[in-house]
Amino acid sequence: MKFYIGSSFQNIKQVRHVAKVLTLNGFIHTYDWTGNERANTLDKLQSIGEEEKQAVTESDFVIILLPGGKGSHIELGMALGLGKPLYLYSPSDEINDPAGSSTFYHISGVNKFTGSIDDFLLHLLKHELVPD
Repeated sequence: MKFYIGSSFQNIKQVRHVAKVLTLNGFIHTYDWTGNERANTLDKLQSIGEEEKQAVTESDFVIILLPGGKGSHIELGMALGLGKPLYLYSPSDEINDPAGSSTFYHISGVNKFTGSIDDFLLHLLKHELVPD
């Protein structure tokens, strides 16, 4: 099973932790953007965008770790549009507050989770580790 993780640069440590746990459990990470520096040219933005688009397309499921930026919300939309299972993680219950939430967090196909990142990983593995 292949996965993609969308988030923001401020969450690089968590993204790497989630990716490591999943790969140790036999999953394949379609693209690790955490090694990128912030793009400072349009050419770099385009190149990274193409790689991330391909990674979302090739994934079997997509994970969005909040808080996220513009890119992660676009990746969320691509995953939904492609019919990919989507796991939305928030460390707090903010995603359930209508004042600060997004309509797309609450549609079918979005598996929301709030709490610790390790509890989220247990939840994710429970849903995605299917015996052959």
